Amino acid sequence: MKRITLDLPGLLAALDPEADLAHRHLWLIHLLEWVRAPKPSVDAAVQRVQLLVDAFEADPAARQRLQAWWLRFIETVDITALLADFGFAPRTNMFSELSERVRYKLLPSTPETVDASELFMLAMPDEFDARWLHALDAGLLDRIAALLVAGEPGAEAQGSTFWQHSLLGAITYCAGQILSTGFAPELRLRMDEQARNDQPFHALIHDVESLRVEVLHALRTNDRRDAAEARLRERLDACRAAVTSVYAHFESEGISVGLVFRLRQLRARILRVRRLLDCLLADNRATETADLLANLVSVGIERRSLRALLATNTSLLAAKVAERSAETGEHYITRTGKEYLSMVTKAAGGGFVMAFTTLMKFALYALGLSAFWGGLAAGINYSISFVLIQLLHFTVATKQPAMTAPAMAAKLKDLRASEAIEEFVDEVAHLVRSQVAAVLGNVLVVFPMVLLLSLGYAQLFGHTPIDAPHSIAVLDSLSLLGLSPLFAAFTGVLLFASSLIAGWAENWFVLRRIDSVIRYNPGITRWLGARRADRWAHFWRRHISGLAANVSLGMMLGLVPAFAGFFGLGLEVRHVTLSAGQIGAASAALGWEVLHSNIFWWAIALLPVNGALNVTVSFYLAFRVALRAHNVSGVDRSRIYAAIRRRLRTAPLSFFRP
Repeated sequence: MKRITLDLPGLLAALDPEADLAHRHLWLIHLLEWVRAPKPSVDAAVQRVQLLVDAFEADPAARQRLQAWWLRFIETVDITALLADFGFAPRTNMFSELSERVRYKLLPSTPETVDASELFMLAMPDEFDARWLHALDAGLLDRIAALLVAGEPGAEAQGSTFWQHSLLGAITYCAGQILSTGFAPELRLRMDEQARNDQPFHALIHDVESLRVEVLHALRTNDRRDAAEARLRERLDACRAAVTSVYAHFESEGISVGLVFRLRQLRARILRVRRLLDCLLADNRATETADLLANLVSVGIERRSLRALLATNTSLLAAKVAERSAETGEHYITRTGKEYLSMVTKAAGGGFVMAFTTLMKFALYALGLSAFWGGLAAGINYSISFVLIQLLHFTVATKQPAMTAPAMAAKLKDLRASEAIEEFVDEVAHLVRSQVAAVLGNVLVVFPMVLLLSLGYAQLFGHTPIDAPHSIAVLDSLSLLGLSPLFAAFTGVLLFASSLIAGWAENWFVLRRIDSVIRYNPGITRWLGARRADRWAHFWRRHISGLAANVSLGMMLGLVPAFAGFFGLGLEVRHVTLSAGQIGAASAALGWEVLHSNIFWWAIALLPVNGALNVTVSFYLAFRVALRAHNVSGVDRSRIYAAIRRRLRTAPLSFFRP
């Protein structure tokens, strides 16, 4: 077949119904390229469609070839598959769908296909196609429909029947998919009792078949058809209500990304059936068909989007993670003088434990392990320390912001009144005070504690844990003038990641009902005893989030630099409490002369910057996730910022002392 020229005469001349499959489809693709080619405006595209219709109406031979081409097209390509399946995952699994979308991104498609969905994405890949399809008027659409129908008597009715059969087939196929998904145990068992008793899915196929009979039986009146349509629509509404009831159980039973994906697919199929019904039974079928095709264009664009898949199917999980972190974060916000003092005390305890963690880090370094094993050992050291701090009810300052951010965002749900703004600013002041108290409690204890332990070690063994050259290298690596501020910000990202892992772990724990397993599983209760099993179930339910956060943070602090070094990135971590402890160990090795050294004071100058970056970055990232999860992105943030600036001017000390 000769190369197609993208002008109207060339397109008319290239139309060959006897061409092979690939070239017949290529002609359609080139035709649509010509319609939208300049893309100056929707009006210009509509004018091109008008010119195309005029040309075919004026050329009987070209019209005859078009009708023959259309008959070959509908014989070889299954239109029903496009109407029923386009935009839906072939398997009800989000991760298989993710890999499928990656394939669409990386591998081009071929027009040599009988898959109408694949051909549709090739022919109409742009959102502009949806806009010009919407703009086609009813008269022009009727003329297009007439062009595709052969001119012999009764042909129009045959064309109409073909479209009816395609729509009815698509409705039947969608109904079957809805039925199979609605009967899935993980959905059915989470529906509320009323929805299960009503059994909305059971009679769905029967209602679809009743409608098919009424539409295709020419002797019956429209009253019976309309009644069948009304029954089917009521059935679809009942199915959708049953699906919606599943979401209520996420509060107590946890969220699965796969389950959310299946629910969204199910609801989308119900909406697709309603749209197909609109097209099947509309008085102006041509207009409804154009609207349906325009909708499919938008669906096709979303079908290829990785961002849309992840955003729609992980938003509920993000909300649940944020809510669970918010529950934990409330414990880290101090509002009274007594709570403030308690926070300082807990942070001092955390600093005491971190002093031993710092010295253990140097001991592990002295072993000279390879990068991976050294990172793993360091991660285990950090994890054990963080878990011990949790079990002793102490605190590590930098772990708090990622937990407190969702608690803060939860207070932004109702922010219309000026009192609500002031209350939120009060919470900001409480939060900043809490962070200052926790950082000071950690740093003011870990530095002198490491110093004293190092001096005691020197008295026992005749030398400090690290020698002078190593101490100088430590202080130099912690200098404010180097890359340490960047590393401190990166550590804030790891702190945020640990909070996500904590929320995810608790959600998984609740979803799998692990506490109930521990409490009631016969094998476990025989091994532990009923009373001890109950205590363990209560312990894990209460501490799973904190344990996941602490272990994941410790392992990331140890292993991420090792993995980054493998790729030559040179990333390090700068945790403010550990940095303060390292400075204490280096000071013990260098003695009083360190006070006259510039590198010592530049390392000291890093500490407030290090703490601020750890706190700010982790809080900002967690706050953004929480804002999105709580759907408060439209809040007038300028009012909040203005109120915070006003509080800073009028009562700056409220951010630092109770």
